[in-house]
Amino acid sequence: MVVASRGVVTLDCAEPGPLAQFWADVLGGRVVHAGDAAVVVRTEWVAIAAMRVEGYVPPTWPAADVPKQVHLDLAVDDLEPAVAEAVRLGATVAAHQPAPGLRRILLDPAGHPFCLTTQVPPAAL
Repeated sequence: MVVASRGVVTLDCAEPGPLAQFWADVLGGRVVHAGDAAVVVRTEWVAIAAMRVEGYVPPTWPAADVPKQVHLDLAVDDLEPAVAEAVRLGATVAAHQPAPGLRRILLDPAGHPFCLTTQVPPAAL
């Protein structure tokens, strides 16, 4: 029995509009809902929502003071151009890079870590 056939990955943040637009630009999606509390982006393969949380504090990864709650692994063909484009769109390259030859860890504008990697198994796509 399938419990849910659809869903949305929701990222907490202080400002939903800019965060949602960042993810729309990175993933080639479009904003399909924009409200004061949440903005939803739809792509060919995922829906991502940015949700306003009062008092939001970004993750301090890799330090555990404020742990990350979720992260995305995004498949890319070539790391360097993908990292450059994500940075151009507003991401920041994380100082801690445990496996820079396999993946690059970046932070979205609200501080959520995400990975660009050439190591996503084809079966997962």
